[in-house]
Amino acid sequence: QVQLVESGGGLVQPGGSLRLSCAASGSIFSIVPMGWYRQAPGKQRELVATITRSGRTKYADSVKGRFTISRDNAKNTVYLQMNSLKPEDTAVYYCNADAIVVTGNNYWGQGTQVTVSS
Repeated sequence: QVQLVESGGGLVQPGGSLRLSCAASGSIFSIVPMGWYRQAPGKQRELVATITRSGRTKYADSVKGRFTISRDNAKNTVYLQMNSLKPEDTAVYYCNADAIVVTGNNYWGQGTQVTVSS
């Protein structure tokens, strides 16, 4: 099983930056794809970025060029560097471990709030 804990959220001005961290526990972390999702008020949870075991990444069009996902398997941590933040980036950001193939489950953290506002 995997336990995920997000951190690094907060209040930032438009154009600012934040780096989110997701600390993971569990022996499967190093081999499963990881991702960041977000959910804004009144909206469905949406995919932000994913990263595979080998470091291959994908991004939502809305964040491409501004956000960077990375992982440090030795530290069991995945990161989301967010630059050039916009008010529409305001959401609760969730870390995800796609362990469906390995365990049959999808794992989520509790989320961290990111608010982009003047």
